[in-house]
Amino acid sequence: MSKQTGGIRIENLRKVYGHGDTAVEALKNINMQVAPGEVVGLVGPSGSGKSTLLKCLGAIIEPTSGRMTLGDEIIYDDGWKIPDLRALRRDRIGFVFQAPYLIPFLDVTDNVALLPMLAGVPNAQARQRAFELLSALDVAHRAKAEPAQLSGGEQQRVSIARALANRPPVILADEPTAPLDSERALGVVRILNDMARQAQTAIIVVTHDEKIIPTFKRIYHIRDGETVEEKGEGRVWA
Repeated sequence: MSKQTGGIRIENLRKVYGHGDTAVEALKNINMQVAPGEVVGLVGPSGSGKSTLLKCLGAIIEPTSGRMTLGDEIIYDDGWKIPDLRALRRDRIGFVFQAPYLIPFLDVTDNVALLPMLAGVPNAQARQRAFELLSALDVAHRAKAEPAQLSGGEQQRVSIARALANRPPVILADEPTAPLDSERALGVVRILNDMARQAQTAIIVVTHDEKIIPTFKRIYHIRDGETVEEKGEGRVWA
């Protein structure tokens, strides 16, 4: 599967659960655009549809209608246009979660190298890529450690390295700073911004974390199943 280098665009995306009288319209009219190298925030109250939208963007659930474009390729247009969604998720979408979900019986390097290996990258090359990312994220000294030996902040850095391992054009981060204190949370946001610029990756951060919301230059609010865009403060980067 060829990789795209652009960002992501979502147009008139809609998701309905159920049918008839029991139907629930979780997403009504979602429109977003995230450019390569940009980090945007996605906020909204519980039940507003943030998790549903993230699952649609991550090709985990199928929208009901609308269009999603990744780079210059339409991946969904009232139906999936990509035959292998598993390969799409593996090769072109990186995921960072609230919990790192590192594999406990693999060391740090192998946790990061695993996805490239599954994509067919030779082991030595995948491990070299992993070490480069760990170095960039200041956790190379923990390369041989097991996840249980890491601090919470170190685990989250390793999870970011894993998300970047296949050089995806898009990263979806779901509450990546929720378990961290203010200093570590802002550190994670700085890392995401640095990685976005360096790799020209489009990053969407779903968050309730009041500590990091002022750092975004653009924010999408989900309200009643629709998106409202506003300019953020970008305070950390001033």
